[in-house]
Amino acid sequence: MLQNIRDNSQGWIAKTIIGIIVALMAFTGIEAIFQASTNNKQDVAKVNGEEITQTELSQAVDMQRRQLMQQLGKDFDASLLDEKLLRDAALKGLIDRKLLLQGAADSKFGFSEAALDQVILQTPEFQVDGKFSAERFDQVIRQLGYSRMQFRQMLTQEMLIGQVRAGLAGSGFVTDAEVLAFARLEKQTRDFATVNIKANPAAVKLTDDEVKAYYEQHAKEFMTPDQVVINYLELKKSSFFDQVTVKDDELQAAYQKETANLAEQRRAAHILIEVNDKTTDAQAKAKIEEIQARLAKGEKFEALAKEFSQDPGSANNGGDLGFAGPGVYDPDFETALYALNKDQVSAPVRTTFGWHLIKLLGVEAPQVPSFASLKDKLTRELKTQQVEQRFVDASKQLEDAAFEASDLAQPASDLKLTVHTSAPFGREGGEGVTANRAVVTAAFSPEVLDEGANSTAIELDPETIIVLRAKEHLKPTQLPLESVSAAIRAQMTKERASAAAKAHADELIASLRDGKTPLNQPIDGQAWKVTEAATRSQESIDPAVLQALFRMPKPAAKDKPTFTTVTLADGSLVIVRLNGVNEAAAPTDEEKAQYRRFLASRIGQQDFAAYRKQLETKADIKKF
Repeated sequence: MLQNIRDNSQGWIAKTIIGIIVALMAFTGIEAIFQASTNNKQDVAKVNGEEITQTELSQAVDMQRRQLMQQLGKDFDASLLDEKLLRDAALKGLIDRKLLLQGAADSKFGFSEAALDQVILQTPEFQVDGKFSAERFDQVIRQLGYSRMQFRQMLTQEMLIGQVRAGLAGSGFVTDAEVLAFARLEKQTRDFATVNIKANPAAVKLTDDEVKAYYEQHAKEFMTPDQVVINYLELKKSSFFDQVTVKDDELQAAYQKETANLAEQRRAAHILIEVNDKTTDAQAKAKIEEIQARLAKGEKFEALAKEFSQDPGSANNGGDLGFAGPGVYDPDFETALYALNKDQVSAPVRTTFGWHLIKLLGVEAPQVPSFASLKDKLTRELKTQQVEQRFVDASKQLEDAAFEASDLAQPASDLKLTVHTSAPFGREGGEGVTANRAVVTAAFSPEVLDEGANSTAIELDPETIIVLRAKEHLKPTQLPLESVSAAIRAQMTKERASAAAKAHADELIASLRDGKTPLNQPIDGQAWKVTEAATRSQESIDPAVLQALFRMPKPAAKDKPTFTTVTLADGSLVIVRLNGVNEAAAPTDEEKAQYRRFLASRIGQQDFAAYRKQLETKADIKKF
């Protein structure tokens, strides 16, 4: 438990800022959905008048699907995804996000551009050999579908949400009495003893009439499942790769575009004096000029940065910001940086953050890869673009053909596809494509099952589309008694044997309580198994027994233990005798601090959840 508390009570702000970025780069779901797209602007919801578009929802669903694919790897089975549930979860996440951003705006939360720069520069996902790499930064955000401006906007929103979360979750507190009460319960141990009461199936006698009566009383439980056999067409994106080619001039153009984005990297250091509510522009400029004068007299830039710079992210490193390319810094800062020679220090530079002195520590020329090293990658990318369009066109053709046709033969002929036939499957799904919830839903829909229509196109995963129709409907029928009598007899035998064991256990407990049976006398020839000072996390005890043990009331006296029973999976029982409760020693100061952080964290999370619920309750939310 203490380790769990340690794991859950670390710095809220660190988790909010760094955790969000790392999680984002690990393919977060709905946190990574903002893109400035102008296509398909149909609204799917409005939150206090602000729109959530179909484009945003589609991106959110796609990101969630990709997140699952990345997390599960080879174990990922797209057919197990329920697309409606995925869509509903994504929409809920988008609405929650919108509410939190609105709440942050109403509460006047803000996140400065300078702080955002530091988060980006210090994020390990954007670094190569411990240094910020503009090329790596661009590569990562391109994979997520962002431009630099879009990524910064999304990240600013994440920081604002993180501030709200940290502010609420970090404000939870507990009293000393609550800490001590929790410690007392957490560290409490219990002395107890157990004895097993075996169920005896051999003693149960069942007649055929009893089995038959059970069968007739539970007739609806003994039916064949409602099943269907489907025919389906499967369109796979991968089938188009062999149908497309890439010309040499296209490869050369792609290579030139790829390498044109490579830029010189410059390693900067700076000293920042902020302009804010406490420091005027004139005061900040005077201070930076004073530092400039000290530099001119021979003092070290790094030492002065440590002493005076108000950039917390770089001051301790002598102002070192690491390597970065164009487009990362404030435009005025960047202009001054690129006018410097190595080891040269700029004149005072005014930006939106305040006044800077900037030093150029080093320059790295871009490493341009050869055409041969990129040819395979560029070929794949260019082919993928063609394949994507062909797949989209073929998917639309398949859906249109299936809608117009009375069977699958004509669509199969038009697109040169094979008609596949499934094994029978029920509403719980089957194997292969019939494990997909969207397939099951479509197969059992009234349009397909009752009206005999072809289904609409169903996306199994981003690479596969199918269309199906019902071939045969196998309706539920009563299973004969002969086929289920053995299962009925086994179930009834287990239930009656367990009931007999429970009755016997209750008689024994009554005798133990009344003193007719000595407490330590063997029960049915079995000695009591005694355990002293069991903790709530004792590994050697059956979890069901342990849970029951810590729910039992404290014994009134040493010779008046309390009793309970626990039924095991095989129908047997365990009599639990609670002999005593051992109060814990007073917690140490370190333990109290850990308990306090844990409890405050838990209360803070509850407060944040309540805040989100309050925003939702008060909001005007419309779903279309």
